[in-house]
This record gives sequence, C-alpha cells and structure tokens, in this order.
Amino acid sequence: MKILNRLPLRLVQITLILVMALATYFSVSLFLNGEKTVHALPEFADRTGEPCATCHVNPGGGGPRTLRGLLWAAQGRPDVVPELAGSAIPASITNGLELYDFACAGCHGRSGSGDLAIGLAGQGISKAAARSFIRDGIPDQGMPNFDDQLTAEQLEALAEFVAEIGIGAPLPEEYPLPAPEFTCVPVTPDFCGGN
Repeated sequence: MKILNRLPLRLVQITLILVMALATYFSVSLFLNGEKTVHALPEFADRTGEPCATCHVNPGGGGPRTLRGLLWAAQGRPDVVPELAGSAIPASITNGLELYDFACAGCHGRSGSGDLAIGLAGQGISKAAARSFIRDGIPDQGMPNFDDQLTAEQLEALAEFVAEIGIGAPLPEEYPLPAPEFTCVPVTPDFCGGN
C-alpha cells in the first residue's frame, strides 16, 4: 500500500527530470550548432522592404518563386533582394499573349480569371490603365512593377493585350510555337551532347 501512495510522486519526479533533460539538450544543441533564426514570409518582407510578390509568383507569398526570388534564395536570403541584370523577359518576345504568359499569367491566371491576383478578363481595363499598372505596379496589392523588365514595344503590346481581355476578348486555348532547333557540338565523333 505504501508503494502505491508514492508512485504518483515518483512519476511526477521522473517526468520533470526528463523534461529538464530535454530542454537542456535542445538549448545546448542550438547554442553549439549555431542555428540561425528562421524567418517567416512576413518577416522577410519586413526585413527586405519588398512585397512578397517580388520573390513569389503568388502576391501573398509562398509557392513558386520569381527569377529575383530564386536569385535571392540562392544568395542565402540577404537583407536586400538582388536586382536582375538586364531584362528577365527576352526582348525578342513582342507578342502580347506570349508576354502575358511570361509576366502575368502566373498571378492573374492563364485566362485572366485571377487565380492569385485580381481577375482581368471582362473588367474593362483601358490600355492606359494597363500600361500604368504594368509599368509602375500596385505595391499595396503586391503587384511588382515591370518598368525595367520590358522594352517600350513590349510594354505597349502587353498593355494592348490586357486591355483586349479587359473588354472580354477571348483568349486562344493554345498558340503554335516554332519547331525546336537542335544544334550540336560533338564531344566525340560518336557522341553529340547527350543524344
């Protein structure tokens, strides 16, 4: 009978010893291993002074990264998000639909329905408004600006395309791409770059 009376006290003592041992282990482990503080997305935005859409396709953060976001992560997530050297969009792309697919569809949806950002289809957005939004962005809503990423010709083509879908013009289901070209620099007489 005396053993049963002491069992709960002994169990509490053992539990406290285990909790203290685990707390000590993790504290010492973190101190010795030099673990860095983990930052959540809002902390990254506060730390870099950039909206989440600078680094992520989703304006709210998370998910696939933009080209700047990939570069930022590859550099170890510094306090400043690096700028891209030159335009991220090749100057050879001048078709409005292709530009939309490259720069806008990730947030506004392939059909302009607004997957992760506002819908554009049927919203009556004028070409002048589209040009302004594309060029300057809408920082309060997480939309980055494309001022340095587009040539003047690309900006006009993209603004015209956004205005067209803004008045309800249907988007094509697909568009033809030119046949891929393959060139090879032989590594050996019998081997051509992985073929």
